[in-house]
Amino acid sequence: MTQLISLLTNAIVFGTVILYGALGEIITEKSGNLNLGVPGIMYLGGIAGLAAAFFYEMHAAAPIGWVGLVISFLAAVAASMLGGLIYAFLTITLRANQNVTGLTLTIFGAGLANLFGGSLNALAGGVGQISVAVTSRAYRAYSHTLSGLGQVGQLLFSFGFMAYLAIILAVLASWFLNRSRVGLNLRAVGEDPATADAAGVNVIRYKYLATCVGAGISGLGGLYYAMDYIKGTWSTDGTIEALGWLAVALVIFATWRPARAIWSAYLFGVLYWAYNYISGLSRASIELFKMLPYIVTIIVLVAVSLRRSKESQPPKSLGLSYFREER
Repeated sequence: MTQLISLLTNAIVFGTVILYGALGEIITEKSGNLNLGVPGIMYLGGIAGLAAAFFYEMHAAAPIGWVGLVISFLAAVAASMLGGLIYAFLTITLRANQNVTGLTLTIFGAGLANLFGGSLNALAGGVGQISVAVTSRAYRAYSHTLSGLGQVGQLLFSFGFMAYLAIILAVLASWFLNRSRVGLNLRAVGEDPATADAAGVNVIRYKYLATCVGAGISGLGGLYYAMDYIKGTWSTDGTIEALGWLAVALVIFATWRPARAIWSAYLFGVLYWAYNYISGLSRASIELFKMLPYIVTIIVLVAVSLRRSKESQPPKSLGLSYFREER
């Protein structure tokens, strides 16, 4: 039982990182924009939040956790939304190829983040010396008042606030897309922008807002990774990029439904970390276990394609630039 609780706990922490990335990408893709720059945006969110907290703690005589939390949170959202704005300008206004632009954004975000990460390492005194312990503790703080629930309490209430914020955002996104007028207009833009335009919906505005807001949410995944997952430091091992691509795969696995992305993200976490709880595995077997989320995504993609269920299909205009003159 202890091992199961440990596996589920690790799966939830792991799943929260990719859940943020997937939620942001779902919002973006619902507008018809295919942003493959999710890993780069997560990089931007992570390094911006970490740098903001680092400079705050370095210059404050007595750093306060919640102040560092607010500063880093706002910095991460702002940097991520700026990345989304760059993508939106290139693909919506300049009508650049969405696939190429997204991949370029991933390379740009990774390079920029690791450049600044290296600079922060130098300022901190050497590789691996970055530490924003005060701010990181604020992100990882949880309620001890429910510890009497034992192992169940450990599973449900032993996470920082961002793990619960991700669930709240997923529920709100589901309501927004399915119940609100603005959300329905957004879905109409993603399905048939010409018809939505003819009905009086400002297609360009919706695409810009969805892309920037979606990027802001995706960037929180990078912030959560830096502040909670690796406890307020920076790593150049490429893990954020790998998690970003898992987030893109999660969008497909969840069939573009925010609420379904919650349990899907945690399932990805279980599949990814299961090898730690199975003894006697070889190195090759461990790498195969790490491939499971991608393999399951491919299976789901094939199943969805065969079923051709309208509810499980991506927006019809996904990845296509909108030319108003051609409608």
